[in-house]
Order: sequence, then structure tokens, then C-alpha cells
Amino acid sequence: MNKIMCFKYFLLHIGISLSALLLVSCSPGGENPTDVFPNATAVIKPTSGPDSFLLFPNPQKQADGSLQTNTLAYATAYYEAIDPNNTKDTLAKWKAANGFGSAGTEVNVVFGDVKDLGYGRRMTARDNGNDTYAFMVENYAVAPAANYTYSSLNLDAAVAREPKWHVGTNAIEFSSATCTAAEFLAGCNSTVKFAKFYTFHPTTGARLLEANLDGRGNKAMPGICISCHGGRAYPLTPATESPTSKALFPVIGFTASQKRGDVEAHLQPFDVDNFGFSTVPGYTRAEQETKFKAINKMVLKTYPIAAAPVFPEDTSRRISNFIEWDAAPAATIIKNAYGGNSMPNTTFSDTFVPPGWAGQETLYNDVVVSACRTCHILRGTGTMPELNFNSYASFAGYADQIKGHVIDRGNMPLAKIVYERLWGSSGIEILANFLETPEQTVRDTSGAVLKPGRPVAVPGPNRTVLRGATILSATGSLYSKTYQWSIVSGPNGTTLDNPNLAQPTFNATADGNYVLQLITSNGTTQSEPATLTLVVNNALSPAPATIRFSNIKAVLEGAAGCIGCHTPPSGGPPIFYTNIDRNGSGGIADTTDDLWFYTELRGRINFTDVASSALLRKPSGHHHGGGLQPGFDSTTAPGQPGRANYDLFLNWILNGAPY
Repeated sequence: MNKIMCFKYFLLHIGISLSALLLVSCSPGGENPTDVFPNATAVIKPTSGPDSFLLFPNPQKQADGSLQTNTLAYATAYYEAIDPNNTKDTLAKWKAANGFGSAGTEVNVVFGDVKDLGYGRRMTARDNGNDTYAFMVENYAVAPAANYTYSSLNLDAAVAREPKWHVGTNAIEFSSATCTAAEFLAGCNSTVKFAKFYTFHPTTGARLLEANLDGRGNKAMPGICISCHGGRAYPLTPATESPTSKALFPVIGFTASQKRGDVEAHLQPFDVDNFGFSTVPGYTRAEQETKFKAINKMVLKTYPIAAAPVFPEDTSRRISNFIEWDAAPAATIIKNAYGGNSMPNTTFSDTFVPPGWAGQETLYNDVVVSACRTCHILRGTGTMPELNFNSYASFAGYADQIKGHVIDRGNMPLAKIVYERLWGSSGIEILANFLETPEQTVRDTSGAVLKPGRPVAVPGPNRTVLRGATILSATGSLYSKTYQWSIVSGPNGTTLDNPNLAQPTFNATADGNYVLQLITSNGTTQSEPATLTLVVNNALSPAPATIRFSNIKAVLEGAAGCIGCHTPPSGGPPIFYTNIDRNGSGGIADTTDDLWFYTELRGRINFTDVASSALLRKPSGHHHGGGLQPGFDSTTAPGQPGRANYDLFLNWILNGAPY
């Protein structure tokens, strides 16, 4: 690092932050441009492990191990869906298409994104006056990639608008689908408005398929945006010859052309209390308060509302479908920050605690608000809102998943700064106290909270198998390099070949219940033992290796009762299970429709964490409006009649969910 750079960081560490420093002519990376956030195309190798952020918990892992939501193909298909004619493939074209510089209301603010991504941000928000909105933000970063965090220098760079520290421009528009003539005839809905996400190169303005937002390597659009904007990680749909062949994100269960490109993501409230502000005249918080209120009103108007608007700030909000995202909690945060309905206050002040958190205010403020709410408030549906964490009961209902993601995997919170703030504050102790139960271990023998990055043995879910050879798998184990399997109990004569491999072979010679143990290691650090129960039943039918999509479809459309809700016109569950024209070809239940159905259903499987798959959790009664479905009682032992369908689905998934 050159002397000027060292002097800047010396000043930063002693608390001095001057915009003038940013005008010094020097390389943005010292001697090595990959030492900092590049404003060009330098490659930073992605990391893996507990510091892999901005990825969906279910990234659509494919058979070859790739993560579909983090591929250029995924980003390409997304842009083809929201901009099929490439009319917005540069920042200049995007701005022109959204009317920047013309009639309408535009608001400009500059702030430090202290809580989230750490940038200095220069934003222009635009209200076109026709219920469409556009938000453009230039991001500035003056920080080494290895030590990525918020710096007041980033804010100084945004104030000075210094090109050398401009690392990219993000944009969101709230507008209708773009439909070609053929797609319009096929049913493309060009009236329903939704959020669309773009990122552009800092110097050329070219639209990018991927971006490096946190110094940990490029990640594909739109996942780096919508993972924290409430969006869904739908799988790519199969290509067809129909006019809708480029549709990536249909509203699952509808024809592909409707609301084309809608990822069901939303705009976040602007949490002014957690921004950093300059002392430079024009950029102080006090001077920008009214501007942020205007922006929050724009955000509010993009939210659906359950009934006809009563208050002026709710005008233009469309009436929601009962099953879609419940915007009321997010809207309440915005309104209460400005004094409640009618938003009488000019200054933003967020002290609101939802009624459902009464008596648990410390957990809510120090954990949920600090580490969870920004993303989770945009999730859930009207019939199953629990994922929005708007009550203690909702949060507690996800305790097992919270422990898995925060304590074991380390992929929550989703952003590095938020993650490090949680682990560097009293919040992690408060969370651990909440999570600690006889069933969930969250502390080591000294009482310290367990940290992600330690080896965690994952032998796979308990299940039923046939006699003979069964390939086991510890590949879902976390941060593990060596494996040690053993048979704890079961009928005599059974063997375990290659017990020191991740995938040994279990050879059962007799029916019965078997308990196996797995211990994994990483160097000298050893995991806690984990057990796997296998019920061997040679009368099991169909055999696990022969289960196909047709077997699964028969259950979904049969006695399990799923189609009671998952059928048109119920309003839009994530996926419909009835035979419909999914690809817009005009034919119903043709070969391609079934392939689309299979692809959509496969997207409900989490191959990085099988037991967390929605296809298993939902019918077994976890956060499911339909409750427990017949044959899915996962609280009973494998092989019991009450969980026959659960076992069928599980064995299909463990075999790769073949078509």
C-alpha cells in the first residue's frame, strides 16, 4: 500500500474523516488493485464457509454441484424476463426509460449505509406520478476488501462524488411487466407492477450480470439483491418454443407469461436511524430528513394494502390478494417512525415494538431489529406470515432453523457487516439464551456460544431402506474434512464398508432398526457425534431407487389433500399441483407442462440442507396454512404408516429427485 493510502487509513483509525483526502490522485488499490473494491473488473476469488454472504439459503443446487441462482445463465434469464428487448441494458438507457431529468418528482440524498453493506450511497428516487417509481444509487467504497466494513471515508467519497471510489450503481424500478405482442396474446399481464433489480458498471454504465458487493467475489443477479428484498429463488424453467420461452420467474402455478420477471421482492423501508451522515452543508441528517420522508412515502405506495386506503399516504396502494406478502408490518414500521397514521412527524424515529413482542422487547430490539428484520419483514405470505418475525411466536417457531443458519452454518445474517455486528455484540448471547434448550446445544463446555466454522456432523435424515447396499452420505456435514462412521446398534451381520469415507456403504442383511454414528473432523477439531436411524424393511415399496416424479405427483394430487389449496384460482401459492398450461403453449398437461411442473417442484427441495426442504417441511405441518397432511407425520419413527408419504418424498430427494 502506498504512503498516501497508509496515511488515509491512519486518519481513519484515529477518527479523522475528510472529503479532501479522497481527491488525492492515487491508485484505488495501492500497488494491487484487488486489495480494495475494484471500480473495474479485477477478480476476487469467492470465499466459502461462514463468510459466504448474499446467497439464498436454498440456492438451487444442481446435480453437478453448481448453485443455479449464482450463475450467469440465471442472471441472463432474469434480464431477458424484465427487459426482453434490452431497452435498459445501460444506465443511460435505464434512466431515460424511467424519465430521469424530466417531469415528475425526484429526491436526492447522500448517506452512509452503516448497518447493511457499508457503502457511501448517493441516491436519486423518482416518482413518475403514475404509480411507478425508480431508485438509483451510486455506491462508494474506500476500504480494503480483506477488511471490508463501513468507513466514514465511504460517505466522504459519496459526498465528493469521487469517481475513483465509485464501485457500481444499483437500480430498482417499480413498474409493470414488459410484454411483446405475442406474449400479450398469450396472457402477459402488463398492468400489475412489481420491483425489478439492476446493477451497472461504475465507469462504462453497462448492465452487469454479476457484482462484487462485499469484497468476497462476484455473485449473480438478481440474487445479491432479492435475497434481502424478500424475493424468491425460483428455479429456471425449461426452454420451449412458445412465446414465453424466456420466462424465468413466472408466478409459480400460473402461466409463465403472467407478471413476467416478478421475483416477488419488495422495497425496504429506509431506516434513517441507522444511516451515517456527513457534517458537510447540504448533507447533514437534519437537512435531508424531509427528503427521506418523501422516499419512505414512495416505498409505502409500492406496498399492497388489505382494504381500501383511508389515510393520504396510502393512496395509490393496490388492494392485495389475500395470499400474497402481508405488507402491513413493514408499512407499520414506516408509519410509526413518522408518528403513526397520516405520518405527521418530519423526523424519522423508529422505537416501535409490535404487540406480538410484548414482554420480549430485548430479544426484539437487540437481535431481530439489529440482525433479522431488514430482510425478514419482507417475507412470508398473508396466510403464512410467520417468516416476517413480526411476533415472538413466529420467531420461536423457527428456532431450529435459526440455530442451524446462525450457529452452525453461519450464512445468517446474510450480509457480512450485519453478521459481524451480531457476533460482536451482546445480541449473540441474547439469541443463544433464547435458542438453548435440551434439544438444541448452542454453547461449548466452557459456556461460550458455539461459532460457525467448526465441524458439524450431518449424517442425513432418519429413513427407511431395503436390505442390501445403501450408500450413506456425510456430504452435508459442515466444515469437515475427515469422517468416521460406526454402527451403534442393530441386528448382527450388517457391515459398513469404508467407514472413513464421506459416503460409505451400509450392507443390511436383516430387517430391523439400526443406529449409526458419525463424527467429522477438521484438523484437530472434532465434531459432536451425530446419529442416524435406518429402518430396514425389505417390503418397502416402491424401492427408493425407483421413485420418480410420477410417484410424487400422484401423492400431491391424491389423498394427501394438497390440491385443496394448490390449485387455481386460489390466488398464488408458490406452486400449483394440478394439471395446467404452465408454458403457455395452449395445451394442458402435455409433456413440457409436466417437465415445468417437475422443475418448479424441484425448486422446493434444498439440496444443501435436505431436511429444510419446503417440500418436506410444509406438508409435515411446519409453518403451513394447510397443517399436517396425511402420511407426513415426521414426528413418528421412519417406517410408520403415519409418515409413509414423508418417507417416499425423502427417499426420492436423497436419490437426486430424478424425473
